[in-house]
Amino acid sequence: MGTDPEGAVPSMQFSQDEVKLIAGFILDDYEHERLTTLRVLESMPVGKEDYTPDAKSMSAIRLAFHLVASEWFLLEAALRGTPPAVPFEMPDSIHTAQDVIAWANAKLPERVEQVKLLSGEALSRQIVFEKNRKISGYEVLQLMTKHSIHHRGQLCAYLRPMGAPVPAIYGSSADSN
Repeated sequence: MGTDPEGAVPSMQFSQDEVKLIAGFILDDYEHERLTTLRVLESMPVGKEDYTPDAKSMSAIRLAFHLVASEWFLLEAALRGTPPAVPFEMPDSIHTAQDVIAWANAKLPERVEQVKLLSGEALSRQIVFEKNRKISGYEVLQLMTKHSIHHRGQLCAYLRPMGAPVPAIYGSSADSN
Protein backbone atom coordinates (compact mmCIF):
# COMPACT_ATOMS: atom_id res chain seq x y z
CA MET A 1 0.00 0.00 0.00
CA GLY A 2 1.21 3.48 -0.83
CA THR A 3 0.36 6.66 0.99
CA ASP A 4 -1.50 9.73 -0.18
CA PRO A 5 0.19 13.18 -0.30
CA GLU A 6 -0.92 13.87 3.29
CA GLY A 7 0.82 10.70 4.47
CA ALA A 8 -2.34 8.77 5.35
CA VAL A 9 -2.46 5.07 4.58
CA PRO A 10 -5.31 4.27 2.19
CA SER A 11 -8.25 2.27 3.53
CA MET A 12 -8.54 -1.44 2.97
CA GLN A 13 -11.27 -2.50 0.59
CA PHE A 14 -14.13 -4.56 2.03
CA SER A 15 -17.32 -6.00 0.62
CA GLN A 16 -20.60 -4.37 1.63
CA ASP A 17 -21.34 -7.31 3.96
CA GLU A 18 -17.91 -6.97 5.59
CA VAL A 19 -18.42 -3.22 6.05
CA LYS A 20 -21.77 -3.84 7.75
CA LEU A 21 -20.15 -6.43 10.04
CA ILE A 22 -17.22 -4.14 10.88
CA ALA A 23 -19.55 -1.21 11.60
CA GLY A 24 -21.65 -3.44 13.87
CA PHE A 25 -18.57 -4.49 15.79
CA ILE A 26 -17.41 -0.87 16.15
CA LEU A 27 -20.84 0.26 17.36
CA ASP A 28 -21.05 -2.59 19.87
CA ASP A 29 -17.63 -1.56 21.17
CA TYR A 30 -18.68 2.09 21.26
CA GLU A 31 -21.80 1.27 23.28
CA HIS A 32 -19.65 -0.55 25.84
CA GLU A 33 -17.23 2.38 25.97
CA ARG A 34 -20.14 4.82 26.30
CA LEU A 35 -21.22 3.13 29.56
CA THR A 36 -17.70 3.66 30.89
CA THR A 37 -17.77 7.29 29.74
CA LEU A 38 -21.03 7.80 31.61
CA ARG A 39 -19.36 6.48 34.80
CA VAL A 40 -16.55 9.03 34.33
CA LEU A 41 -19.06 11.83 33.78
CA GLU A 42 -20.98 10.73 36.88
CA SER A 43 -17.73 11.11 38.87
CA MET A 44 -17.43 14.81 38.07
CA PRO A 45 -18.13 16.77 41.26
CA VAL A 46 -20.78 19.47 41.28
CA GLY A 47 -19.28 22.93 41.72
CA LYS A 48 -16.01 22.06 39.94
CA GLU A 49 -17.26 22.38 36.35
CA ASP A 50 -14.94 25.32 35.60
CA TYR A 51 -11.81 23.41 36.66
CA THR A 52 -9.02 23.44 34.11
CA PRO A 53 -5.46 22.18 34.65
CA ASP A 54 -3.99 24.83 32.34
CA ALA A 55 -5.05 28.03 30.58
CA LYS A 56 -4.86 26.19 27.23
CA SER A 57 -7.13 23.39 28.43
CA MET A 58 -10.89 23.25 28.19
CA SER A 59 -12.84 23.51 31.41
CA ALA A 60 -14.13 20.21 32.77
CA ILE A 61 -17.70 20.93 31.67
CA ARG A 62 -16.63 22.01 28.17
CA LEU A 63 -14.47 18.91 27.82
CA ALA A 64 -17.32 16.69 29.01
CA PHE A 65 -19.70 18.29 26.53
CA HIS A 66 -17.13 18.20 23.71
CA LEU A 67 -16.75 14.47 24.28
CA VAL A 68 -20.46 13.66 23.82
CA ALA A 69 -21.15 16.37 21.22
CA SER A 70 -18.34 14.99 19.07
CA GLU A 71 -19.96 11.57 19.23
CA TRP A 72 -23.22 13.11 18.02
CA PHE A 73 -21.39 15.05 15.28
CA LEU A 74 -19.64 11.94 13.96
CA LEU A 75 -22.77 9.79 14.14
CA GLU A 76 -24.56 12.49 12.14
CA ALA A 77 -21.75 12.49 9.58
CA ALA A 78 -22.05 8.72 9.17
CA LEU A 79 -25.84 8.99 8.82
CA ARG A 80 -25.85 11.91 6.36
CA GLY A 81 -22.72 11.07 4.42
CA THR A 82 -21.48 14.57 5.21
CA PRO A 83 -20.58 16.37 8.43
CA PRO A 84 -23.22 18.68 9.90
CA ALA A 85 -22.68 22.20 8.54
CA VAL A 86 -23.12 24.05 11.83
CA PRO A 87 -20.40 23.88 14.49
CA PHE A 88 -21.81 22.49 17.70
CA GLU A 89 -21.98 24.93 20.59
CA MET A 90 -22.66 23.90 24.15
CA PRO A 91 -26.28 24.80 24.97
CA ASP A 92 -26.86 27.36 27.73
CA SER A 93 -28.77 24.67 29.61
CA ILE A 94 -25.57 22.67 30.26
CA HIS A 95 -24.15 23.51 33.69
CA THR A 96 -23.27 20.18 35.32
CA ALA A 97 -22.10 16.72 34.33
CA GLN A 98 -25.67 15.53 34.93
CA ASP A 99 -26.80 17.98 32.25
CA VAL A 100 -24.19 16.53 29.86
CA ILE A 101 -25.36 13.00 30.66
CA ALA A 102 -29.00 13.96 30.08
CA TRP A 103 -28.10 15.61 26.76
CA ALA A 104 -26.11 12.56 25.66
CA ASN A 105 -28.82 10.11 26.71
CA ALA A 106 -31.40 12.13 24.77
CA LYS A 107 -29.31 12.42 21.58
CA LEU A 108 -26.95 9.48 21.18
CA PRO A 109 -28.84 6.15 21.55
CA GLU A 110 -31.31 7.01 18.77
CA ARG A 111 -28.46 8.01 16.44
CA VAL A 112 -26.59 4.78 17.16
CA GLU A 113 -29.71 2.76 16.31
CA GLN A 114 -30.14 4.72 13.07
CA VAL A 115 -26.52 4.11 12.07
CA LYS A 116 -26.96 0.38 12.78
CA LEU A 117 -29.68 0.35 10.11
CA LEU A 118 -27.42 1.81 7.40
CA SER A 119 -26.45 -0.46 4.53
CA GLY A 120 -22.90 -1.52 3.86
CA GLU A 121 -23.00 0.75 0.83
CA ALA A 122 -23.98 3.78 2.93
CA LEU A 123 -21.30 2.97 5.50
CA SER A 124 -18.68 2.73 2.72
CA ARG A 125 -19.29 6.16 1.21
CA GLN A 126 -16.49 8.66 1.56
CA ILE A 127 -17.24 11.55 3.91
CA VAL A 128 -15.32 14.77 3.30
CA PHE A 129 -14.15 16.61 6.41
CA GLU A 130 -12.07 19.77 6.80
CA LYS A 131 -9.01 20.12 4.62
CA ASN A 132 -10.58 17.62 2.17
CA ARG A 133 -9.85 14.71 4.49
CA LYS A 134 -11.97 11.82 3.24
CA ILE A 135 -12.83 8.77 5.30
CA SER A 136 -15.55 6.17 4.97
CA GLY A 137 -18.59 6.04 7.21
CA TYR A 138 -17.40 2.97 9.10
CA GLU A 139 -14.00 4.64 9.66
CA VAL A 140 -15.87 7.65 11.06
CA LEU A 141 -17.36 5.30 13.65
CA GLN A 142 -13.90 4.05 14.60
CA LEU A 143 -12.65 7.64 14.81
CA MET A 144 -15.62 8.48 17.05
CA THR A 145 -14.75 5.70 19.49
CA LYS A 146 -11.04 6.59 19.58
CA HIS A 147 -11.77 10.31 19.95
CA SER A 148 -14.13 9.64 22.84
CA ILE A 149 -11.65 7.38 24.62
CA HIS A 150 -8.96 10.06 24.19
CA HIS A 151 -11.09 12.81 25.73
CA ARG A 152 -12.41 10.50 28.44
CA GLY A 153 -8.79 9.94 29.45
CA GLN A 154 -8.26 13.70 29.60
CA LEU A 155 -11.34 14.07 31.75
CA CYS A 156 -10.12 11.31 34.07
CA ALA A 157 -6.90 13.29 34.56
CA TYR A 158 -9.06 16.20 35.76
CA LEU A 159 -10.99 14.16 38.33
CA ARG A 160 -8.44 13.76 41.15
CA PRO A 161 -7.39 17.43 41.15
CA MET A 162 -11.12 18.22 41.26
CA GLY A 163 -11.36 16.07 44.39
CA ALA A 164 -13.23 13.21 42.72
CA PRO A 165 -12.45 9.49 42.47
CA VAL A 166 -11.43 8.00 39.14
CA PRO A 167 -13.68 5.04 38.28
CA ALA A 168 -12.36 1.73 37.05
CA ILE A 169 -12.06 1.73 33.27
CA TYR A 170 -10.15 -1.24 31.83
CA GLY A 171 -9.28 -2.57 35.25
CA SER A 172 -9.38 -1.20 38.73
CA SER A 173 -8.16 2.28 39.57
CA ALA A 174 -6.52 3.39 42.79
CA ASP A 175 -9.94 4.78 43.75
CA SER A 176 -11.93 1.66 42.92
CA ASN A 177 -9.87 -0.75 45.08
